[in-house]
Amino acid sequence: MEKQKKKQVKQENQNKSPLTSYIPDGWLEIGTIVAAQGLDGEMRVYPDTDFPERFEVPGTRWLLRPGAIVPEPIELLSGKYLEGKNLYILELEGIKNRNQAEEMRGCKLLVSEDDRPELGEDEYHILDLVGLKVFMSGEFIGTVINLIPAGNDLLEVELDNKGEDTKKTVLIPFVKEIVPVVDIENKRAEITPPEGLLELNG
Repeated sequence: MEKQKKKQVKQENQNKSPLTSYIPDGWLEIGTIVAAQGLDGEMRVYPDTDFPERFEVPGTRWLLRPGAIVPEPIELLSGKYLEGKNLYILELEGIKNRNQAEEMRGCKLLVSEDDRPELGEDEYHILDLVGLKVFMSGEFIGTVINLIPAGNDLLEVELDNKGEDTKKTVLIPFVKEIVPVVDIENKRAEITPPEGLLELNG
């Protein structure tokens, strides 16, 4: 059986839920420092990004301490992935021993929303997908309000209620056969869903 060609969505956590820690507008959380590693100031970071270069390429990152509302710049000196643990081991400038590393526990690592790595063909940032106007056979049907990670990522689309009070949403598999056109510049997508898809999950 021919497999559907999956579009790749690269995510970094906006973390805007009121139940999670505060992340200022204009910033994306890429990870959380969870523990010290060894005695020389290295630390373990739980990633919240699909871009490994956030931790492997030295340069300026931004640190948000617990309770703070303004992130502060900090230099990433080195980083490596810890196989089998889904963790990165980082070395940050100015952190020289285990006690200093322990004091960093719970800090968030951030990047600016404008700092986006380049993507390949059929790869998209989740921020670019939310808000897309969705069309089917040239007719506007609704707006993308969320993306739900799954075997095939699902676009959650709020349907145009055509003046009615009730709002309905549908889930559309984000694969090339069903969403053949994604025009980020013009904020629109075109869908060709199988017959009955919209009715089945509406």
